Amino acid sequence: MPYRLHDIDLREPLFEWVEARLGKVRILEEVEIGRSRADALLVTEGGLVGMEIKSDADTYARLERQVPDYDRYFDANVVVVGGSHTQVARHVPETWGIVVAQPPEAGGLPFELARPHQPSPRTSRARKLSLLWRPELAHIQELTGMPRYTQKSKAFVAKKILEKVEPEQLDRLIIEALFERDYTTIADELAAYRQAHR
Repeated sequence: MPYRLHDIDLREPLFEWVEARLGKVRILEEVEIGRSRADALLVTEGGLVGMEIKSDADTYARLERQVPDYDRYFDANVVVVGGSHTQVARHVPETWGIVVAQPPEAGGLPFELARPHQPSPRTSRARKLSLLWRPELAHIQELTGMPRYTQKSKAFVAKKILEKVEPEQLDRLIIEALFERDYTTIADELAAYRQAHR
């Protein structure tokens, strides 16, 4: 019986492989994107890369719905598959990278880059900006000399940022915000932000 790789078998070695290949990278797991959830978001100096993991126990049932969300939220995307998913190229756009997990007995590197990713043609800065928390948006406002809009909604502030900040600068600021995100302090930061802006 062929060896079957499950999600729990893939994640830790996959993320070690990614870090070895990319150097400076921040890996955020289980990120909400529209109606989907990205298995991982790779924050790199070059942009945001979505990563969908399909273990040998998974099917392609949800992938058709997930692909448009990944393409809108991230600059590029990669699907990681177990060896049983030989037809994965039929289920993702040509711009998506493909990484194949090798069974442990194969020796050598546990992952093989079968196809490099290319930029997503559908990326939306508004969608990328929506990944940020309200204090992170406030920091961008501060860095770019924008008004605070303290009584306005997150959606209003995001729209103003999109209007006022140059696209290339905004891309860099989104990357920086996600590199610096601290999950251990966010509850306190949000509480302090809400208290200060009542």
